[in-house]
Amino acid sequence: MQKRLVAVIDTLESDYEAFPELRCTCGNRSVVPDVVVISTNQVPLDESGEIISSDVDFAPPWVIEILCPTQSQTKVTGNILHCLRNGSQLGWLIDPSERSILVYQPNSLPDLLAGKDILPVLEDLNFTLSVDEVFAWLQRKI
Repeated sequence: MQKRLVAVIDTLESDYEAFPELRCTCGNRSVVPDVVVISTNQVPLDESGEIISSDVDFAPPWVIEILCPTQSQTKVTGNILHCLRNGSQLGWLIDPSERSILVYQPNSLPDLLAGKDILPVLEDLNFTLSVDEVFAWLQRKI
């Protein structure tokens, strides 16, 4: 699912890029979300245009976590909330076992979405995706 999310987001014609497992340091703490989406002008580059770091020193605009059976939902939720408190605009907590996605946005209660519910994305992205479509990526095509 992580691979598919990164690929889909990166194929959009936008000013954003998706990265798996990018360390984000903000508010005196580092988190490593499953997927982060940052503006292309925030990607750390050297003078020749090559990416120079595997981490950033800011809260990414969009944080996506995919809950594994061995993970603590409280800890993962805490990471998303930490990013939101430090400048992130959107957080998703994908729960494959429940086939649902908790959506976090600043200054509002989380939304629990499932089925045909359309997921919110960053405002600048021209992109529509339902919860069912996300979980369809788990199906192996033969």
